[in-house]
Amino acid sequence: MKTAVPCYYHLDVEVSPERVGQVSRIMAAHLRFWDLETLVEPVCHSAEMLLQAIDEHATDKNTSIEMWWNGQHLITAIGGNDRDLRPDQDLRSCLERLAAMSDGWGCCATDTGSKVIWFSQRARAGERVPLVPTAPAPSLREGLQVPREEVPAAMLAGPASTGVGVLEGAR
Repeated sequence: MKTAVPCYYHLDVEVSPERVGQVSRIMAAHLRFWDLETLVEPVCHSAEMLLQAIDEHATDKNTSIEMWWNGQHLITAIGGNDRDLRPDQDLRSCLERLAAMSDGWGCCATDTGSKVIWFSQRARAGERVPLVPTAPAPSLREGLQVPREEVPAAMLAGPASTGVGVLEGAR
């Protein structure tokens, strides 16, 4: 059975018309490396649309791109640093196409006032793969063997070397 390892990728880029194609090829290479060939076209096309819209409308072109794969969903987030970019006005047509092409999408503001637009693509039923289970951490303690015969508690305490026994000191 094919298994999936959770994956993450982050890229900071200054958006320009020539960089949009480069970023798309970089994302496609990572998706292929993660065995997600069927998601290359919709994810790269959606990311290209967003990057082109940022190139057209944003004054600050510095952008962060992140991709997370969890075995069933790929979430792609594109965050711009432009506080003046209004997703509801400047990016309306882009977001409408994004909503039609993805399984889910959203937009949120960060603490610094920048915007993050994310979208998700679900692996289809035949492509879902379970995550690779993590191996348990090695234990530092050794397992104690069960005694073969019962030993009285007085023998476990051992002989008292100072003349004061364990029980005598407790009185």
